[in-house]
This record gives sequence, structure tokens and C-alpha cells, in this order.
Amino acid sequence: MKKRVLFYCAAVFATLSMQSCVTNYVVSTPTTYVNEYKSNAKLASIDNKKLALAKDQLLSSFKDEQFATGKSLENIVKNEEIAKAVRFSKKIDDILTEAETYLGTPYRYGGMTRRGIDCSAFVLSVFGASAGMTLPRVAASQAQEGEKVEKNNLQKGDLVFFSHGKGRISHVGIVESITDDGQVKFIHAATSKGVMISSLDDSYWGPRFRFAKRVLSQDVFNDNVANNIN
Repeated sequence: MKKRVLFYCAAVFATLSMQSCVTNYVVSTPTTYVNEYKSNAKLASIDNKKLALAKDQLLSSFKDEQFATGKSLENIVKNEEIAKAVRFSKKIDDILTEAETYLGTPYRYGGMTRRGIDCSAFVLSVFGASAGMTLPRVAASQAQEGEKVEKNNLQKGDLVFFSHGKGRISHVGIVESITDDGQVKFIHAATSKGVMISSLDDSYWGPRFRFAKRVLSQDVFNDNVANNIN
């Protein structure tokens, strides 16, 4: 009898233990590796899109910066060229302003002062005082300076040369202005009225005009300015 009771108790204990194991097994939740993998793949896809967008934005920004830099350099060069042209124009104006202070000065052959001056002395005095240039003393030698300029390309400050016969250069003047209709006016020391302004269309000076020279060009002037600065 005692043995039967012990056997029954052992059987009941074993049954309860098995139920407990089964219950624990059923309740446990399996690990969702597949879902986790899909979730990570989705996040990676989103990150790649963001990286691609950021790359495109960076390239676009770089291109915009290059374009802006190019424009900036272009503007700097353009502004510098404008500045050079303005400086040169001002220097020519200085030359003509100096020349006009001689208006009315009497002509004197060989003269080099405001009490009396000849044509070539007038030119070298004006360019020396206003531009610091040293020109030859006589008109024929001044005609050897600078670069030749066609009549239809004359500018203020150019030198115009004349001959009274046999082709030898005997007179010189400075282009003072060019009218809208192309008439060239020059300032010079004439034997008749001293320092005055005449026209190349003048019945006297027109036929005696031979050629023109540019003794001060914009390039030469700005090179000198740059060298003096440096």
C-alpha cells in the first residue's frame, strides 16, 4: 500500500513538470530575424538616397561657386580695364589743359618760354610738364617718335605734322578735339597768331598736313604707371 502511494505521487509530479515545460515553450516568442533584416535594408535605402541628394547639392553648390568666382574675376578684369582707360583719359585731359594755358602766347622762333615760343618747343614743354615726357627739340625729330596714326583714327593728344614744302616736316601741333562730324582741331604755336586752335579742314593747314603720330598710348602710359607703383 505504501509503495502504491509513492508511485502515484511520482507520476503526478512528472505530469505537472511536463505541463510546465510545454507551457514555457508555447509562451516564448521566437526571434524575428527576417523582419529585422528587412527593417535594416529599408533604413540603408533611405540613407543612400540622402547621401545621393547631399552629393548632388554639394556638386551644385561647387558649380555655383565656380561660376560666381569666374564672374567675380571677369568683373575685376573688366573694372581694371575701365580704370586704366579712365586714368589714361585723365592724363590726356591734363596734357590738353596744360596746352590751353599757353593760348595767346606769342610765337618766337627758337623761343621756349611763355613770353615767346615756337611750335616744337610748345609741344615738348606741354608733354614734359603734364606727362613727364622728354621729346626732341625740333618738329622733324619729334615726327620720328611714337606710332603712326591714320587721320580717321586720330585721338586727343596725338601729334599732327605739317610741311611747308619739299616734304620736310616744319610744323607740329597737338590734337585738341574731334567733333561729332569728324572735324579735327589742334592746338599749336603759329607764326601768325601765336598759340591758337586750328582745324585740319582749314584751307591753309589742310593741304599742308602730312601725317600724325601717337607719342603716348594707353598701353605705354599704364605700363609706366604700374612700374612706378611697383
